[in-house]
Amino acid sequence: MNHERRTVLRQLSKVTGYALALLAGAWPRLGWSAEQRPAFTAETLEETLKALGASGSKESSEIEFKAPEIAENGAVVPVEVDSKLPGTRSIAIIVEKNPHLMSADFTFPEGTDPYVATRVKVAETSNLLAVVKTDAGVFHATRLVKVTLGGCGG
Repeated sequence: MNHERRTVLRQLSKVTGYALALLAGAWPRLGWSAEQRPAFTAETLEETLKALGASGSKESSEIEFKAPEIAENGAVVPVEVDSKLPGTRSIAIIVEKNPHLMSADFTFPEGTDPYVATRVKVAETSNLLAVVKTDAGVFHATRLVKVTLGGCGG
């Protein structure tokens, strides 16, 4: 087994991933910034929204939030958020009944298409919120995701 070859390939895949992220306009954050930490460590929905600066957010139909109604495996629930709101600066994904409510926070440079597709863990049947910060204020969209055991519906 050639360990040197594996090391080179591993490093090359990391560099390629970062280059693709840069081209897409989204640099992966390693860890939390001081500004994000309170939102990721908050224990209630109210605390999380307050830490995000989204306490007075308004429901918006300009946020396309896709998530399955029923998730057979709560460990990997696919979600997509596409903001049609002008001046979108960030998108956060919150899972209301998770031990740590804040699942993700994405920041978009000006001129970047505010679209996110990822997978989140949903511990139990819960509301998911997509919180979008724009130049005009903070908005959200909500989806209920039912988590089943063994795909039995429920």
